[in-house]
Amino acid sequence: MGELIPAPAPLWKLDGIQWLLTAGSLLNAIAFFSALPFASLYLDAVTDLSAVVIGGVVGGIALIASVGGMLGGLLIDRFGAVPLMLLGLVGYVLIYAGLAQASTTAAIVPLLLGLGAARLLVEPGGKKLMSLAADPDGRIFRVRYMVLCAGAIVGPAIGGVLYTTSITAFFAVPAVFYTAYLVFVVLFRARLTALETARATSAGRFPLREALRDRRLLAASGAGIVIFFVFSQLDSMIPLFMAREWGDRAAHLFAGLFIANAVLALVFQMPIAWLSDRVPRARLILAGCVGFALAFGCFWASASLGLPLLYLGIVLWTLGEGVLLPLPDIAVHELADDDRKGTYFGVAEIRYLGFFAGPSLGGVMLPTAGLYFTVMGLAVFACVPLLAGRLPRRSR
Repeated sequence: MGELIPAPAPLWKLDGIQWLLTAGSLLNAIAFFSALPFASLYLDAVTDLSAVVIGGVVGGIALIASVGGMLGGLLIDRFGAVPLMLLGLVGYVLIYAGLAQASTTAAIVPLLLGLGAARLLVEPGGKKLMSLAADPDGRIFRVRYMVLCAGAIVGPAIGGVLYTTSITAFFAVPAVFYTAYLVFVVLFRARLTALETARATSAGRFPLREALRDRRLLAASGAGIVIFFVFSQLDSMIPLFMAREWGDRAAHLFAGLFIANAVLALVFQMPIAWLSDRVPRARLILAGCVGFALAFGCFWASASLGLPLLYLGIVLWTLGEGVLLPLPDIAVHELADDDRKGTYFGVAEIRYLGFFAGPSLGGVMLPTAGLYFTVMGLAVFACVPLLAGRLPRRSR
């Protein structure tokens, strides 16, 4: 029989080091959302690049971070999360400082792509430290998701104001927040390093081959691709569908939906965390998929039944999002040994490929609305067999 596990603590009860890491994630989220969502608009305004090339540049940032995540995670396990995070944060600060001064396409494009290189060091390192500090149930990753939602509210509010007033100040804001994150890591470097070294083992330094053979990791990463494939529709194809149906009103309607999504995500996470301790994981995953599927149905029906269906759809969407988005990180936390968490989280970054496949295939299907909404509503269920079998090793 498995070893009994104490009942999980409430979501908000974190210890000191967990709060430190959560605070760092908040600084990171605000910095990210204050500038990067406006990258396409900025490139369109200051360069003569075509829409296709602009999409390639913005998408290239995520592509570099996704594919390079394996290298970043490997380096983090080899040299330590803290030194590599410091290097990545210095890179962020220098890149945004450069963007504040850059005026030519030849300078702007490489700087923007450099954000992906900085991300492949900071993200796996931060997740590794969170996993090392986490309780067995991995609830800190639900807190991290809430922090990302908060950043998605505060960051664009700051960036939206500054983008129309001063581009220099617009890029200075993320530089300031990343500088604060950098100072934060330096100040608490001893505690963060001790967290990592205290959990080190004598396993091999380069566990990439073992990671790529771990079917559980591949399943969690595949589930992440599926979830991101579907999730990417909210800020890519859904606005285009709304523009086709509501014309000039679509921008204001979508802004309201986006804000409602971020606020509801914070509100829903507490009850979702409570349920996750009491409902079998497979049922919770299935409920999240049903939420996404019903949301797509509501979005489709809103064209004929009216705007209330849009808002019902965003409620259902946020329920599905709140259940499913943290689960791939929780799965990786559960299965990765302490000394190879960086590599495992780095490999799991491959899920961001879903942000490429989603808009690309969605754009092909969107002209046939019935096909688009049916396929997207069903596609999310592909994550069920990939995630439902993941059980914490500690309970086996």
